[in-house]
Amino acid sequence: MPAVTDEQVEAVRELVAAIPAGRVSTYGDIAAAAGLSSPRIVGWIMRTDSSDLPWHRVIRASGRPAPHLTTRQLELLRAEGVLATDGRIPLAEVRHEF
Repeated sequence: MPAVTDEQVEAVRELVAAIPAGRVSTYGDIAAAAGLSSPRIVGWIMRTDSSDLPWHRVIRASGRPAPHLTTRQLELLRAEGVLATDGRIPLAEVRHEF
C-alpha cells in the first residue's frame, strides 16, 4: 500500500463524518470521493483513526459488514433505522452519494 498522507486521512475523516444518520457508504464510495486509488486505503484509515467517527455507516460493496464487526455494526445501523435482510444492507435504498 502506498504511503498515506495526512491530507488523505483528513479527506476520509471528513467524508465519513458527512454520512448522515440512516444512510451508509461503501469503502469504494469514500475512496472515489477522496481521490484514493483503493478502497483498502479507506479501510486502513478507518482501522487506525475512526473511533470518533460514525464508522458503522461504512460497509463493504456487498452490503455486508466485515465479519468481525457484523453484530455491533448492524446493531448501530438498526438504531438509526437501517435494517438488514439476511445480514445485508439494501444499498439501493440507503446509500449516501457524495
